[in-house]
Amino acid sequence: MAAILRCCLLLALAGLLLRNAAALPHHGPAKHDYRDALTKSILFFEGQRSGRLPPSQRVSWRRSSGLSDGSSVKVDLTGGYYDAGDNVKFGFPLAFSSTMLAWSVLEFGGMMKGELQHARDAVRWGADYLLKATAHPDTVYVQVGDAGKDHACWERPEDMDTPRTVYKVDPSTPGSDVAAETAAALAAASLVFRKSDPAYSSRLVARAKRVFEFADKHRGVYSAKLSSYVCPYYCSYSGYQDELLWGAAWLHRATKSPVYLSYIKVNGQLLGADEQDNTFGWDNKHAGARILLSKSFLVQKVGALQEYKSHADSFICSMVPGTPTDQTTYTRGGLLFKLSDSNMQYVTSSSFLLLTYAKYLVSAKKSVSCGGVAVTPQRLRAIARRQVDYLLGSNPMGMSYMVGYGARYPKKLHHRASSLPSVAAHPGKIGCSQGFTGLYSGAANPNVHVGAVVGGPNQNDQFPDQRSDYEHSEPATYINAPLVGALAYLAHSSGQL
Repeated sequence: MAAILRCCLLLALAGLLLRNAAALPHHGPAKHDYRDALTKSILFFEGQRSGRLPPSQRVSWRRSSGLSDGSSVKVDLTGGYYDAGDNVKFGFPLAFSSTMLAWSVLEFGGMMKGELQHARDAVRWGADYLLKATAHPDTVYVQVGDAGKDHACWERPEDMDTPRTVYKVDPSTPGSDVAAETAAALAAASLVFRKSDPAYSSRLVARAKRVFEFADKHRGVYSAKLSSYVCPYYCSYSGYQDELLWGAAWLHRATKSPVYLSYIKVNGQLLGADEQDNTFGWDNKHAGARILLSKSFLVQKVGALQEYKSHADSFICSMVPGTPTDQTTYTRGGLLFKLSDSNMQYVTSSSFLLLTYAKYLVSAKKSVSCGGVAVTPQRLRAIARRQVDYLLGSNPMGMSYMVGYGARYPKKLHHRASSLPSVAAHPGKIGCSQGFTGLYSGAANPNVHVGAVVGGPNQNDQFPDQRSDYEHSEPATYINAPLVGALAYLAHSSGQL
């Protein structure tokens, strides 16, 4: 099943997983076409679109879908993205994916050249939906679709006939986590369009302010009252404090208002600014907030945020193998390994943070001391590049975990639309139960979902390529979003862009 149990137990299998930098293999001198991978990583988002598809749609095996979304509550909630291989629009990961797409463009958009407009289009598709989801004050619509009933079917989004139930957070059903993440996404997107579309940018940042105020005023975890609808798919395990800090950090960057700087100074510690958690993803934003706020100190010399440089250093140092501060677990093949379920999301998000922090350090002419070991920006970039290279095929199986990239890649994605014949190939409706023949078929998916990055191999560097194995074979927007920025940097630094 899609998007699934995100338990927080780390796999620590001694003998199978390594922490020593010297032991991590490079699997040969394979040179990757980062530019091609960048193009495909952005194209993936067009295959995840919900709503009425535009004439510019390049993924031709997808058609318009979810055109009545929101009608049950008299709100237009068409558009947005299906987060993974199912047909539910989960607002929490959708907003995080939108934030990370925007951050990718903000940090590395200048290196994307011909792909920049496609990346902006991907950001706008998510931002347009989040504007709809926040159209009513003190309300954020956080999910469209009954996840249980959706997962009981295997059908194309163009055919779906399961209930498109709408769920929301409001003062009586608080959800500071999902609301503050939505505010972060809107604020980040406002920066992407500040020069190219100032009116749209102003609308985004104004909405971000309003949504953040709601998130802060009505505090609570959204999965407390909505647990039977959002769990076990996207429960909020880390609480809401990290999203409030993250949202405030993005609003500070977008507005430069002393209001948000003051908020961060007053509330930072209460919101867990110094917590020593080293996992960054759709649920836990602490590490991302530290990196983001460190820029204000390193580059813009905002002295009040000096402590975030120390917090960022701690997180970064936890990923530098061979140092006294190393807390990162690797497979024998060299892959950063956090969780068995969709591990590649942590690979891409960590790689993005390494490259982004390296950029900030270069701007400030600084390095990092990890337990007395000096670590340069160049070393951080090398660590990130090794992870991306593994993803693209420099691994024990010689397999690219990005569909359509390289000679060998996953063929049996846990993805409904990809695994069933397209509307063009099969115009007739494929019913709820009828579609399960696609799930259990041994054949390759008929639609190649170019650019999709799957959950990845297990702790033994093995990948069975089985459609029913959602932990390893399901793609997701939050896997690709940070990878867009990482690939843009690597393509540029390799002279490919």
